[in-house]
Amino acid sequence: QVQLVESGGGLVQPGGSLTVSCVASGNIFSTNAMGWYRQAPGKQRELVATITSRGSADYADSVRGRFTISRDNAKNTMYLTMNSLKPEDTAVYYCTVLNDEYDYWGQGTQVTVSS
Repeated sequence: QVQLVESGGGLVQPGGSLTVSCVASGNIFSTNAMGWYRQAPGKQRELVATITSRGSADYADSVRGRFTISRDNAKNTMYLTMNSLKPEDTAVYYCTVLNDEYDYWGQGTQVTVSS
């Protein structure tokens, strides 16, 4: 059984920074690509960033240059560092395993960007 637990969300002012984390239990973390999605109220869930098992990253155009995805396989933990935050980044952020064999999601962590 795999569990994903996100943390680190909160309220931040526009232009501020925040890092959210995802800790995975089980033994599939280090061998799989991982991703961060987000879902804003009334909108569909969207892919924000992905990272391969070896650390190659990719980003949605809306966050490229502002967000950084990283992982520590020894700690079964993935991070999303968000800089220059905008009100439109407000959403619940979820982590997931990017493998069609699995459908694991965390409970999400709320990020609110507001003055």
